[in-house]
Amino acid sequence: MPRRLPPLFQAAFLAAATVAAMAVPAVADAAPAATAAICDKYCDARDPALTSGDRIATAVTSGSRRFELHLDDGDDMGWAGVSGSAAGDQVWLDRSFDGGRTWASGSRLGNTTTPSGYSGWRTLMYNVDDWNARAVGLLRACGQPSGGGIVCTGWARTTWNAGDRRTAAATALMGFYNQGTGLFDTTGWWNSANAVTAIIDNIRASGMGSYTYVVANTYDRNIGAQGGNFTNDYLDDTAWWGLAWVDAYDLTGDSRYLNTARADADHMFAYWDGTCGGGVWWNTTRTAKNAITNALYIELNAALHNRISGDTAYLSRASAGWTWYSGSGMINSQNLVNDGVNLSTCRNDGNPVYTYNQGVPLAALTQLYRATGDSSLLDRARALANASTTSTSLNSNGILHDPGETAGGGGPDGPSFKGAYVRGLSQLNAALSDHPYTAYLQRQANSAYANDRNTADQYGLMWAGPLDTPDAARQQSALDLMNAAG
Repeated sequence: MPRRLPPLFQAAFLAAATVAAMAVPAVADAAPAATAAICDKYCDARDPALTSGDRIATAVTSGSRRFELHLDDGDDMGWAGVSGSAAGDQVWLDRSFDGGRTWASGSRLGNTTTPSGYSGWRTLMYNVDDWNARAVGLLRACGQPSGGGIVCTGWARTTWNAGDRRTAAATALMGFYNQGTGLFDTTGWWNSANAVTAIIDNIRASGMGSYTYVVANTYDRNIGAQGGNFTNDYLDDTAWWGLAWVDAYDLTGDSRYLNTARADADHMFAYWDGTCGGGVWWNTTRTAKNAITNALYIELNAALHNRISGDTAYLSRASAGWTWYSGSGMINSQNLVNDGVNLSTCRNDGNPVYTYNQGVPLAALTQLYRATGDSSLLDRARALANASTTSTSLNSNGILHDPGETAGGGGPDGPSFKGAYVRGLSQLNAALSDHPYTAYLQRQANSAYANDRNTADQYGLMWAGPLDTPDAARQQSALDLMNAAG
């Protein structure tokens, strides 16, 4: 049986449809926009008396009025309500399908007005998501006291595809996914490779396969972009995509993804030469040899060897890559990795120790150990991981951060760094029988969840908090973290 609502709201609902039809926009020049009804389990504009559950997700006050966003987790729907209300107060829902960045202007779902004699009122129920269109949604409750200004709650959603912090982070990341481009809005080309990887890893870690379609959609829409086969002028970008397609192959078994990863690795190999004794160039114009490109090169080649029966070529490349990397001087005396080599001296360039430069070698060594069985590689990886997890310069009060990390900072690249770090650390942690970094990963995740998250399960740059401005790269790193911590 449907749960019965308090008598005030039962009576109030009887007049809701009539009142909604009579409601007028709060802003005189805001012309109502036609909004097509969405039908998932149920269609938009469902009676809240039929709800399978009522959870108040978020609320905001304006004077004596309290505007609340109510969610029906069982049916993936929500409604807005107001209490402490007076005649003429308006209440409605906004719905967004791009992570709360935009919503249907003027639509005001369920817009209704508190009638005379009532101190509480509510809208009808509306769907959070549009499953038929693969549109991941958010709702918020908004209202306008009679004669006052508009107020809105934070954005939130039901627990559909968000039943724990891992799946909630994945669903929030999908709010940034652009099905038309196959990439993630608000971030760049290589960051999108990391976002695809984080989604794939979440499918495997959580068992929730709702977003498997991302793999083929991203591949099909971008296989011919830039240099083709996800290659471009920056060899690290090529490697990030190559590793994403290795991950996609592991998930789906589709050989086209493995073939593309091979094309990416072969593209990188063309830019290995004897300058400074070896190594892959950062870009096709050969202006730098850096740590991230070469660590990714080792990881990608070792990963390919581990998936191609009878291979010797990729293993040879990975082994040569590690021999050069470990002897290059990029690993400093504190067992932290600086940014690259100085081409004048062919030694450590002394540039900052970014987090991703600490994490990718851990994944590379883990893959190379799997390829060779050489346990000294895991010993070396453990030494590097011990250094980065205990470094006070990277872990203020025990919480990971990048050099110079500040609210609103990180540029287009930095927000993805910590995600790559915890992904690599997690792979090493899984390969070690004592799983020594589990507590570290969980501490990071607990801090981010408590201090760096909004009501839509979107995360910011600083895992110690406070939350700054969410975007897809920040969300990707948070999802990597939640995947790693479990």
